[in-house]
Amino acid sequence: MSSPVVFPRTDATILSDDGDSLTFCSTCAFSQACLSEGMDKRALMDLHVLVEHVGPLQPGEHVFREGDSFSAIAAVRAGTVKTYQVDRDGHEQVLGFHLPGEVIGLNAIHGDRYPCNAIALDTVMLCRFSFPKIALLATRLPNLQQHLFRLMSHDIGVASLFARDNSADERMAAFLIGLSRRLAARGYSSRRFQLTMSRTDIANYLRQAPETVSRVLRRFEREGLVHIKQRDVEVLDMDRLHELAATVLRD
Repeated sequence: MSSPVVFPRTDATILSDDGDSLTFCSTCAFSQACLSEGMDKRALMDLHVLVEHVGPLQPGEHVFREGDSFSAIAAVRAGTVKTYQVDRDGHEQVLGFHLPGEVIGLNAIHGDRYPCNAIALDTVMLCRFSFPKIALLATRLPNLQQHLFRLMSHDIGVASLFARDNSADERMAAFLIGLSRRLAARGYSSRRFQLTMSRTDIANYLRQAPETVSRVLRRFEREGLVHIKQRDVEVLDMDRLHELAATVLRD
């Protein structure tokens, strides 16, 4: 029998530089939905929907494990979280990488248990939401309910991106463009970012061999699409990357 999920907690003052008792964090996954309904943090507290700051979690520390009882969803506030499963033969399958402002745990709603593992790839901070309470709040706030549906729909769409038979170049371009768009949506640079995940994890996620990923990235560099120094990426030719990624992203 699996152990219950544990969200490590620290004093909220450690994270007080981003958001306060009334305002949401800049990367909050639910801020726009709540603010559009006239709800600030004090209003949420009045309804006993308390947003708990969690972390810092260190690299390699699990947020939850497959089979743990489901009681909460979490929004990534800082860092990157990898979700993955392990098959019967002990082989890991990477399901996704979750960036600041993105939510983990939504795929546990149906079975009341987390169907995968979630692990910190770097120093991670989270906001934890009791799902029963936020679900109740969503029945009162139509915009929040719609936002939850959009988040779940987005997860389903992302999960199917690399199920089609695309080339290694197309898959890598789509991966880089996807990261660029997701970071830009949260106010980060769309052209300069860091690959917080390993090449092995990227290859696993793209259903490619690690040497294929390395070869494609080297070719992208030679052709002037990107510049890569260790884990730092600079996109040099966004238009050409978009063209390569279009068949995967269906732009």
